[in-house]
Amino acid sequence: MIDYKLKLKRGFSSIIVLTLLRGLTMATIQAEEKLDFYAVLAAPGRSPEIPEAADAYGWLVGSWDLEVLHYRAIDVAARHIQGEAHFAWVLEGRAVQDVWIMPRRSERTADVDRTNNMYGTTLRVWDPAIQAWRITWINPVTGHREQQIGRWSGKDVVQVGTRSDGTLTRWMFCEIKPGSFRWIGEALNPDGKTWKLEGEFRAKRKR
Repeated sequence: MIDYKLKLKRGFSSIIVLTLLRGLTMATIQAEEKLDFYAVLAAPGRSPEIPEAADAYGWLVGSWDLEVLHYRAIDVAARHIQGEAHFAWVLEGRAVQDVWIMPRRSERTADVDRTNNMYGTTLRVWDPAIQAWRITWINPVTGHREQQIGRWSGKDVVQVGTRSDGTLTRWMFCEIKPGSFRWIGEALNPDGKTWKLEGEFRAKRKR
């Protein structure tokens, strides 16, 4: 007969004690120390490898309330949709990651309209070879993905990329102030000259 006993100890995921009765040998298997995933991912600040002048995203670290004005190229201002965004340094300070949520968590339900549903993340990784940020965005709700290159352009942060169908994209953080900013997302029209507004958010710092 074998008796299995589970003993928990703070700082460890578990200690499994296997007792073999009738003179059999006792063996103890100790699990590895449980990792705090956020502590592994997060960083206290920008890596010294990134020049201060090239730090296009550190100012965003923290939490923001969002007012949604345009989404998926539709004017939704009259719907008064509210969202939230959160930014943090990660990967030893060589990247800034965010989470964009719409509608905000306190208003999300199981039957949220998928056309106006966003719970996605951006990873902005500093690339010293090009002295700019390589950006990947994904919203798993809709499968929307983007890859761009971002850097300061005057007083704005501009990100440009090309979709799989060849469409050029331009996303910008503009009208930047200590407690607010405007974000706009555009795609180049087939004429190759004019830009179509696809997304627009007004953000105010929460903390």
